[in-house]
Amino acid sequence: MRTRLLPLLIVLMAGMLLALGFPLADRIAGHEQQRVIVDRIDDTARFASLAQYVASRSEARAPAEDERLRALQEELRRYHDLYGIRAGVYYRDRTAMAAAPAGWRAMAAGPGEHAFAEALAGRRSHDPAQVWPWQDGRLTVASPVVRDGDVVAVVVTDSPTGAMRSRTLTGWLWLGAGIAAAMTVAVAAAYRLTGWVLRPVRVLDKATHDIATGRLKSRVAAAGGPPELRRLAGSFNEMADHVEDVLEQQRAFVADASHQLRNPLSALLLRIELLRLEAPRAAAEIDSVQAEGTRLARVLDDLLDLAQAEHSPADPRLTDVAGLAAERVASWRPLARAQDVRLFRSGAAAVTGWADPVALSSALDAVVDNAVKFSPAGGEVEVRVAAAGDTVTVAVADAGPGLTDEELSRIGDRFWRSGRHQNVSGSGLGLSIARALLAAGGGRISYERNEPAGLRVTIAVPRTAPEGGGQDA
Repeated sequence: MRTRLLPLLIVLMAGMLLALGFPLADRIAGHEQQRVIVDRIDDTARFASLAQYVASRSEARAPAEDERLRALQEELRRYHDLYGIRAGVYYRDRTAMAAAPAGWRAMAAGPGEHAFAEALAGRRSHDPAQVWPWQDGRLTVASPVVRDGDVVAVVVTDSPTGAMRSRTLTGWLWLGAGIAAAMTVAVAAAYRLTGWVLRPVRVLDKATHDIATGRLKSRVAAAGGPPELRRLAGSFNEMADHVEDVLEQQRAFVADASHQLRNPLSALLLRIELLRLEAPRAAAEIDSVQAEGTRLARVLDDLLDLAQAEHSPADPRLTDVAGLAAERVASWRPLARAQDVRLFRSGAAAVTGWADPVALSSALDAVVDNAVKFSPAGGEVEVRVAAAGDTVTVAVADAGPGLTDEELSRIGDRFWRSGRHQNVSGSGLGLSIARALLAAGGGRISYERNEPAGLRVTIAVPRTAPEGGGQDA
């Protein structure tokens, strides 16, 4: 869940930082350009104050006026030499009063013409187009020269923008570094936040999985997180306690009922046996009644075994699974031979896994019994042990009639038996008992078709110790 929630938070935070970053970047560029414009306006105002006393274009200027013109020209030259900024003073008809470098004209089409026109109208340049760091442009600023209330000339400066663009780019780099640092802090905070929020969810998910797989003692430990999730964890524990109590009552009822029924049933079977001796002519009917009584006794025994398997604590330990499988095959081989079925073991000769030896042995007995029971005369039952990744598998494959897809989805249900196999003895609880025994120790059982015919039942147990314990054999 974190892998889905964390990217969403990162995208939202990145969008917010970028939404703030772009206006700040624009403000940095505008501030740098405005600072240059203010400096140029001050410069043009100073030149205008010198030029307003040299407004005459007459060849017969007064000596003082010629002196001021030379001072203006010298001031413009020094200004250009010192700052690299072109500057000039021009009459209304666009002829030069003084300019540096000599002969420079600023009224070409474009920004210079626009600034000159603004100054002729009596306005200083105040809003030239923004020059961005990737543009190799220049900045033109003009101010009017006013004498006796009239604009008699215009001062124009044309500045290079390299230094300004460099300062803007530096400001942008600092802004980018700040955004990157803020993003790093935000990602770290989001990672911690999602961990804090989802920790109870992970604990709840694990406890739910444990209960679903038969470990009814699992509970959600007190953990951090939002109050709502903590309350949910408490409610889950209450629900799990209630479910466990109900199942325990059910198990106790089944166990008690099975135990209480076995005694009168045993007495009934004994009386039936005595009745056979007293009434030999009704032997056939008595045999039928006795067979049904024996079947009922077997069902009661299986019910008691299932109740104990579902609620008995498991004792997983490091077990020689291959050796245990070989032992169970040897135990069942005489019965298989009596039914003309070849029972053999294959696969790994020695492999260990974590399982309750008693539970695994009982589960193998149930599966092998089922395979031998449904194998035809002359058939084979293979018990194959293998190590696959982090599990050890014991696959029992027979050559019997097999099951359909619908029947495969129901196999292992309590009391379920295929309609095609009702003539075969059994209670329909053997595989349910096997599943309950394995689930208590972290194992599992699965079913599939065996090619070319029959059923393959696979028992899997973990190769590593389950969480919460286990002991070495």
